[in-house]
Amino acid sequence: MSAPPAARHDPYAALSHPTYRRYLAGSFLALFGRQMGTIAVTWEVYQWTHSATALGLVGLLNVLPLLVLSLPAGVLADRADRRTIIAVTTGSVAVLSLLLALVSWQHARIPDVPLLHHANAGLLRVALLFERHVDPASLDFSQPALPVVYALLLLMAVLRILGWPSRTAIIPLLLPARALSNAITWNSSAFEIATMAGPALGGFLVAKAGFPIVYLLDAIFGLTLVVLLTRVTYLHPPQPATGNRTWRATLAGAEFIWSKKVILGASSLDLFAVLLGGATTLLPIYADKILHVDAIGFGWLRAAPSIGAFSMAMWIAHRPPLRRPGLALLWAVAGFGTAIIAFGLSHWFWLSLVALFFTGAFDNVSVVVRQSLVQLLTPDALRGRVTSVNQIFIGSSNEIGALRAGLMAALFGPVAAVVAGGAGTLLVVAAIARSVPALRQLPPLEKLGPES
Repeated sequence: MSAPPAARHDPYAALSHPTYRRYLAGSFLALFGRQMGTIAVTWEVYQWTHSATALGLVGLLNVLPLLVLSLPAGVLADRADRRTIIAVTTGSVAVLSLLLALVSWQHARIPDVPLLHHANAGLLRVALLFERHVDPASLDFSQPALPVVYALLLLMAVLRILGWPSRTAIIPLLLPARALSNAITWNSSAFEIATMAGPALGGFLVAKAGFPIVYLLDAIFGLTLVVLLTRVTYLHPPQPATGNRTWRATLAGAEFIWSKKVILGASSLDLFAVLLGGATTLLPIYADKILHVDAIGFGWLRAAPSIGAFSMAMWIAHRPPLRRPGLALLWAVAGFGTAIIAFGLSHWFWLSLVALFFTGAFDNVSVVVRQSLVQLLTPDALRGRVTSVNQIFIGSSNEIGALRAGLMAALFGPVAAVVAGGAGTLLVVAAIARSVPALRQLPPLEKLGPES
């Protein structure tokens, strides 16, 4: 008898489950709003200050809660209902977005009280410490609303960090294990659509309607996720963590990742590549000083990586799983570093868009492989804590990378900051490929499963 035919690959397997579709739709809208809000606040801060350091400080405000709260957030995700955590944190962020809209709308009426005046004076001293290559008179830290915006961004970062492990760890509970890898691909696709269309629409709305409208839409989209969560049910019952609430239990996720060198290698690769190669923070400077485009052009620059990532995500979803995912990961991150160097050296808008397109396309391969490894190899009772450690790896690389790029641009200029980061990414790829040989030998993802 002939062998039975191989099962046909279904690129829409995860989307056939209504509960997952609802959660995906809500997560997409919340992220879409956040991307619009992010581009608006970075552009507004830059318009107020004309300072690379001010942009770097936005990254610092996001990374401080990440480093302090990620591990407790992972424990929370493993011990409490993940739907409730997501609803409370997302709803609270929406309220803060409404406050951000109010501050932006009324920023001219905010009085320069001593507290805000001294805060701005301190921010200016920090900027002057780094931005020695610019005329100090070009920096403006006189807007009283600036410290208020920074305070709101800090609170929003705290809430997002507390909810993020739950938002990731809930996915395996919503659909069968055989559809998990496909769900991760669609999650990545939704992420890229949001980060593609969000900045583009955000830049357009900033130019045509103003900053407060963008922040208001951010709040509305976040509340949509809260509403949709009321119709999200678990296909698999959660397996809450057991045992005493000790530091050993809190650090169990880190211990698990340390024991799984493949996860450690993939996460380390992503951490250092994004930390060194990230150029997103400097896009306002590139748009203004190098490429000479307006808010709409800036929005397209911000969206270009996501257009590339979405294109790659669609290609991955409609083809069989990668046969050599680890090797593909290494080559993709090397391509990411090369594209970053090309962007850093470009003085032409369309060439810059193409380079950013490829940074997103290559980065998407890294996202799919890394997230698949974390979800497929981790038992549910540990997923929150493992996700929180992975969040430290990835989130800190994004935010510390934003700080690195901003401060390095302040010291040496934006071109040097971007090109040096891309070259550093290539060195990291070579080091990880040499030190974690198991990554190069990783079997297809469908052959992987949870381990205790």
